Amino acid sequence: MKKSLLTLLAVAAMSTTALAADVKPALVYGTGGKFDKSFNEAAYNGAEKFKAETGIAYRDFEPTGDTQGEQAIRNFASRGFNPVVAVSFAWTSAVEKVAAEFPDTKFIIVDAVVDKPNVRSVLYKEEEGSYLVGVLAGMASKSGKVGFVGGMDIPLIRKFECGYEQGARAAKANIEVFQNMTGTTGAAWNDPVRGGELTKNQIDQGADVVYAAAGATGLGVLQTAADNKKLSIGVDSNQNHLHPGSVLTSMVKRVDLAVYNAYNDTKNDKFTAGVQALGVKEDGVAAAIDDNNKSLITPEMQAAVDKAKADIIAGTVKVHDYTTDNACPK
Repeated sequence: MKKSLLTLLAVAAMSTTALAADVKPALVYGTGGKFDKSFNEAAYNGAEKFKAETGIAYRDFEPTGDTQGEQAIRNFASRGFNPVVAVSFAWTSAVEKVAAEFPDTKFIIVDAVVDKPNVRSVLYKEEEGSYLVGVLAGMASKSGKVGFVGGMDIPLIRKFECGYEQGARAAKANIEVFQNMTGTTGAAWNDPVRGGELTKNQIDQGADVVYAAAGATGLGVLQTAADNKKLSIGVDSNQNHLHPGSVLTSMVKRVDLAVYNAYNDTKNDKFTAGVQALGVKEDGVAAAIDDNNKSLITPEMQAAVDKAKADIIAGTVKVHDYTTDNACPK
């Protein structure tokens, strides 16, 4: 009996070891740096949460150029890392190639769709979260003029702007919305100086609230707004704490969930491929309100954003998605 029990314990230990060995997480960021206080840092926070809860370490890589992404994804897969998370639309073709080469490895891509049996594609309804912060911007604006500074000029970032514009117009029908994109290459995500220049130009035209959807470039937007005693809106991560009393809110995009869920699902043998779309209803996007900005949010503003959220979930408000037709309703 004792021998049988020892054998069972040994088998159980071996099974546990084998299961743990199957989970060897890796993370490839988008260009712009791990600690951009925005998109990439949200991904990092998700990986850190998984590590803290499970004790399972992960490896990550910060590409500085577009060619390094595919190299890193293939390198992780060839070394047995599983799952491999690629955090950027820029790695779409890389994941398509590498996932085909390593069919037994699980891959996750954020902000793009790769149709492979071993790939989970995580998309966000950025237009919905941007609508919420647009409502707050429209209500907070005293000049009737608000701004938007995007990073790389791509449909995804136009999607942020379009949702923001719809929310601002819902709050104030005749509001004027200025918009600028930082650039057309990956460098647009990491140019806070240019972000600040574009923000100052919009402020000079009368904008008193400026929303940044530009990765690390957005840090220049928030700083310039604070320097000029205007309001800003952060993105991806909760950036309210960066300039308390100046950041009106942040459009939180739960990239951390995509990473955490990918690792946890793989660990628990619950990984599924296919497309996941996370919006207001799924708590994938939201307008952040906390101790850093609550003095800026009046009861009327809170009620308006709560109603907008409820209406989106109920389907009585349908926020137009720019990427469906590359147009934004006026």
